[in-house]
Amino acid sequence: MHYEIHGNPEATQTVVLCSGLGGAAGYWAPHLTALSKTHRVISYDQRGTGRSPAALAEGYSIADMADELLTLLDSLAVTHCAFVGHALGGLVGLQIALHRPALLERLVLINAWAAPNAHSARCFDTRIQLLTHCGAAAYVAAQPLFLYPPTWIVANGERLEADLAHALAHFPGETNTLLRIAALRAFDISAQLGAIKVPTLVMASRDDSLVPWTQSVQLAEGLANAELDVRDFGGHACNLTEQTDFETRLLAFLQPPV
Repeated sequence: MHYEIHGNPEATQTVVLCSGLGGAAGYWAPHLTALSKTHRVISYDQRGTGRSPAALAEGYSIADMADELLTLLDSLAVTHCAFVGHALGGLVGLQIALHRPALLERLVLINAWAAPNAHSARCFDTRIQLLTHCGAAAYVAAQPLFLYPPTWIVANGERLEADLAHALAHFPGETNTLLRIAALRAFDISAQLGAIKVPTLVMASRDDSLVPWTQSVQLAEGLANAELDVRDFGGHACNLTEQTDFETRLLAFLQPPV
């Protein structure tokens, strides 16, 4: 898989960034300046997306994604890290916390979930219909409606057009996208949450139109060692729409204990 390493190679803490459904390392580009000042940062294109081309197999799962990342981290001799995951990326982090908890020093979950919910299911049904009946261009064009608040879309039209053109040019294909959606829809560890002891920051936005913020409340309540940070504005991609505030909160949480 394609990966990138940024920041200080001598930093005491490594931060692994794991993207959502799109899977690309580029999602985290706006945060690299802030994180790289104090941390060694690893981002990557998930298998079957971006610069990590692959034909995903039927039955592909979040556990498969976690195993692929663990293989990459083992190859880089990463024995301890903080993990930051957005949406699907948060599910990968939760899976790793169950499978190899000793690897994780901190876990940050942004608009993630532990089990399916009816609202997100309707959203994904709509996205699947767009992709299979209207094609990749329609699927990509609708993406901002699920990621960002309306006022942010209005104020960032030029940036969005560039992002959408890039997303369409690097679209991973219908089959891989559908398999990745199926993987996140099948994920359910609600009965295992209490087994996760890693210090966790659960972040959410009340105006997230894709994943209800109450899913993050349930996550925080089910985890053994979690803090909940809920904001009123930001949408599903609140780390991008509220970038400065997000980075301040994230860096404060990542600081190792004295």
